[in-house]
Amino acid sequence: MSTSTYLRSRVDLRPLAAALAVGDVLALTAFVVAGTVQHGEQPFSNPGIVAGALAPFLVAWVAVALVGGLYTADAVSTPRRALGWTVPAWVVAVLMGHALRATPVFRGGTTAAFVLVTLVVGGVLVVGWRLLVVAGQRVVE
Repeated sequence: MSTSTYLRSRVDLRPLAAALAVGDVLALTAFVVAGTVQHGEQPFSNPGIVAGALAPFLVAWVAVALVGGLYTADAVSTPRRALGWTVPAWVVAVLMGHALRATPVFRGGTTAAFVLVTLVVGGVLVVGWRLLVVAGQRVVE
């Protein structure tokens, strides 16, 4: 199977997939902005801080989401499926993101407390956003 064939099976080329991707990026960005503010930084006057902190988590999330098929209609077809697909993907992405932060390539470092905060707070944002998509689809139907 070619890479393009594989990706086509993991990403729907419909507006829903684009909306999911945009929402995921916004949820991750909100988490990072809140964290930078919490640590006394000024994220809006220095967007490079946000970009640097966001990058490892965004790279990890996109990789896991693509492999996990999280940009398909199936991924948000029911609350159970949204939870069942998103939560494990989020856990893997958080671990990958923190592993990336521990390398010289990305700014920052990692601690067990930060991993836990990322799992919980970031998870509430990403999983919560995706559950809103499920609820919105049910209202439209």
